[in-house]
Amino acid sequence: MAIIVQKYGGSSVATAEKIKNVARRIAKTFDSGDQVVVVVSAMGDTTDDLIKLATQITQQPHPREMDVLVSTGELVSSALLTMALHDMGYPAISLSGAQAGIKTTQDYRKARIVKIDTKRILTELEEKQIVIVAGFQGSTDDMDVTTLGRGASDISAVALAAALQAKECARYTDTDGIYSADPRVVPEAKRLAEIGYEEMLELATYGNKVMQPRAIELAELYHIPIRVASSFNDNPGTLIHGGVSMEVRNKVRSVAYDMDVAKISVLGIPDKPGIAASIFVALAKAGISVDTIVQNSSVNKLANLTFTVTKDQINDALKVTKPIAKKLGASDIVSDTELGKVSIVGTGMQNTPGFAAKMFDTLSSNGINIEMISTSEIRITCIVKESKVKDAVRALHKAFETEE
Repeated sequence: MAIIVQKYGGSSVATAEKIKNVARRIAKTFDSGDQVVVVVSAMGDTTDDLIKLATQITQQPHPREMDVLVSTGELVSSALLTMALHDMGYPAISLSGAQAGIKTTQDYRKARIVKIDTKRILTELEEKQIVIVAGFQGSTDDMDVTTLGRGASDISAVALAAALQAKECARYTDTDGIYSADPRVVPEAKRLAEIGYEEMLELATYGNKVMQPRAIELAELYHIPIRVASSFNDNPGTLIHGGVSMEVRNKVRSVAYDMDVAKISVLGIPDKPGIAASIFVALAKAGISVDTIVQNSSVNKLANLTFTVTKDQINDALKVTKPIAKKLGASDIVSDTELGKVSIVGTGMQNTPGFAAKMFDTLSSNGINIEMISTSEIRITCIVKESKVKDAVRALHKAFETEE
């Protein structure tokens, strides 16, 4: 008898009827003889609605109280799903993150899991219960409620699968797998039967929103296979794992995009040691994450430094950067929020020439100007104008003929 961890996203439990549908899927797995642990997200847009409500009360809600507030969304889902299973005659119990033994750091809104005490869950499983766990949350040693960051129910599910030594972690959502591109942008995009952890991590980090990047990192660390499938049909989905066959390692697997890109350029700064550090150390202390960084070659001992952040952090980043740029004697500081990024991902790029040239040529042939470039061993990312991102995705998908 194996332990199966299933995770259902907000779109899968958005209404009472959808919750009943999820309950039927869980019951089917339970009837097959496996022990079932289920992690649920909040219903639909509940988390966004709770955040909006808080801002109507105060523009500066305390982080601890925000965690208490937004954690209730998952509690509602888990309780309602348990009720649906009871109504069908199945034994089930709902647990909060704290009751499930998920212990975290005290970093409100972005806590990290320290350990999971599985005693309560294993006891319930031994008593033939289906265990429904509220995702996205845990508690500190002082029993304060914490949340793990947006989209972090994926992390809850993978962490529980690792702690329980589960056979598999199944992630159910409104899409039936990982595709060679966003089907809403590229209708001919194909579903991938399988994909490696490395490729999936790059996709998740650079625009594919189906999985949370931290969850992929955790799955790779503990060798937990993740099956991404739809909660609305029985298609096999996509298996994310470490043993991808050789046949799929010689091509671009997928094209990803992200519209959440803003750029800051500090112009005419002295080209000497410590200049970049003074800017990026300050940004880090302010909790601002920087993505792509480009520093131009020095001309007359002056250089330009450009970096990207998410659009919601552009104002904070400018507040940090402007006084430093002025102190450094920069000639100007400019920003652009009308940008996006498009990436090609595939282990086939590793040690194989020609991918970058083909990507750049394809974009050029379609009249798409490249603002910035970043790469890894299995990814090439180009920053382009926001209005051109979807054109770029379609052109690259056609050029590289991504395959299942």
